[in-house]
Formats: sequence, C-alpha cells, structure tokens
Amino acid sequence: MRQLLTFFIVVLPLLGWSQTDLPEEKPLKIEAANKLDEKGKKDKGTSLRIPDAIKKQPKINFKDSLKGRRPVKMIDDRKLVQAGTGLKLDPKVGTRNAKEGSRDHFPDQNLGEIKSNGKFVGVVARDHEFVDGDRVKIYLNETVIDHNMLLTGAFKGVNIDLKKGFNRITFEALNEGSSSPNTAQVDVYDDQGQLIYSNKWLLSGGSKASLVITKE
Repeated sequence: MRQLLTFFIVVLPLLGWSQTDLPEEKPLKIEAANKLDEKGKKDKGTSLRIPDAIKKQPKINFKDSLKGRRPVKMIDDRKLVQAGTGLKLDPKVGTRNAKEGSRDHFPDQNLGEIKSNGKFVGVVARDHEFVDGDRVKIYLNETVIDHNMLLTGAFKGVNIDLKKGFNRITFEALNEGSSSPNTAQVDVYDDQGQLIYSNKWLLSGGSKASLVITKE
C-alpha cells in the first residue's frame, strides 16, 4: 500500500510534466517544383534556360582547308621603310645652321651703361634663339660670380650687390653651342623688381660682352 501511494504521489506528476515540455509538431509543407505560371504552363524548375548558340553545327573539312593555305615565306616581302623615315626634329633642339647675323668671328661687345642707386640688381639672361647649349662665365669687375652658366630658353641669373661708382658686369662666351654664335638676351632689374635694361649679344667663343652699372 505504501509503494502504491509513492507511485501516485511522485511518479505520476513527473510523467505529466515531461509530456508538457515536448514541442508541438508542425507538419512540413513541401510545394511542387513544377508550378503553373500565369498562362497555365508548367515551370521547368530552377535550371538555367540557356539558348542554343549554334543551331546548326558547321561542317569542317580539314583536308580541303589545307589546299588554300599560303606557303610559309622565309623572306619578308612587305614594303618596309628605313627607321627614321619622315622624322622631323624640333627646330629648337639639335644641330642648326648659323644663327641670325652669324659670320666668321664676333669680337667683344659693349652693352652700354646704366645707372641704379639700389642696393643690388638682378641680372638674368636666356638664349633668345636656338637653345643649343650656349654657356657663359659672369664677372663682376674682376671677380667671377658664375663660372659656368648654361643658357636655356628660360631666364636665369644672379643678384649683384652694387658698390658706389662703376660696377662692370662681363659675360664671357665659353662656347658657341651647336649653332654659332653664342647668343643671349640679357635683362637687368633693380631692387624693386623693375626692368631697367634689356639688350642682346652675339659672341664668338672667348669673346666678352660688358655692361657698366653706375651707382652714385
């Protein structure tokens, strides 16, 4: 009798609890793969619809195709031209004919005299004709201030401190480039940036062009 009461008191409630913890079963719905579309036709599933790229297979006769093949040529018979044919050089680069006013020799040239009472002047020069590698050496009185200036198409130069009296600036032509003579345009600016002088020179190698700036 005691065992029967234990069964009803302990075991039966546990059986009831275990049944309530089980999840409810829901039926899985599996739809048909071939559905009917709006026009009543069956869907062909998820496979890709790839159209036939070639409806008719071409007929190839490899034996006959070899008959019309061109023979191999060991020598190229095309109309080839020599390398550099039709090449045109930039007129500002390379070997040129004699420059404007060229003759056998260009001696020393006096560029004149100007006055400036500023602290310094800016002296710039450029090759105003063919840029062919002209080079000059620049002196202030007897002192070299630039040993080897290459004249290009753009202005380049130096600032020169002025002393009272005469300040002689000399340009010595170190060469004549690839096209004689040594040519340049020289401009002078005061310490306020104002252009106060402009001139040109034509020099043979070794000749000099001199400019005197007087400061009172």
